[in-house]
Amino acid sequence: MFERFTYQARRVVVLAQEDARARAAEHIGPEHLLVCLWEDPGGLPAAVLADVGIERDAVTSAIADAGEGLPDRDALAALGIDLDEVRRRAEQSFGPGALDRAARRLSGRRRRWGHMPFDRETKRALEQALREAVRRGDRHIGTEHVLLGALAVDGIGARLLAARGRTLDDVRAALARRARPAEGA
Repeated sequence: MFERFTYQARRVVVLAQEDARARAAEHIGPEHLLVCLWEDPGGLPAAVLADVGIERDAVTSAIADAGEGLPDRDALAALGIDLDEVRRRAEQSFGPGALDRAARRLSGRRRRWGHMPFDRETKRALEQALREAVRRGDRHIGTEHVLLGALAVDGIGARLLAARGRTLDDVRAALARRARPAEGA
């Protein structure tokens, strides 16, 4: 399947692995694909995401909030602990991203080299990207297909879409409005 990916789409997958590793994740999730779609400055996925009201900061914040090994937000709220306030105070005292840096240092035991697996939802997202390419009659799998795949599966992207009252069909419509010649392979 990866032979059908454009250069930019393959690059997103590679960057997603690097992003997952930098965030000390155990696997590559659809959220890592989604955040790496912004790596093509002026690219179609970033423009489409902006069209439907999803900015990069919203994705990175959602990833941080859903971080592996973090306690359940609702359970902590029941105890009177506001994670947003904890993050705000830590960043006020130690600088932006302080908790993320600390988490990376503490996760030094995690995999730094070699193969990092896709989780089940990411595999589904990549399969969905293929389906979207076939549905659209495209002979390649580009970043626009990866975008649709990452938003189609259960994960941060789908939740962000729903929170903004948007659907995958809205994303497809935004893609159609911004249609451009196929990305080079």
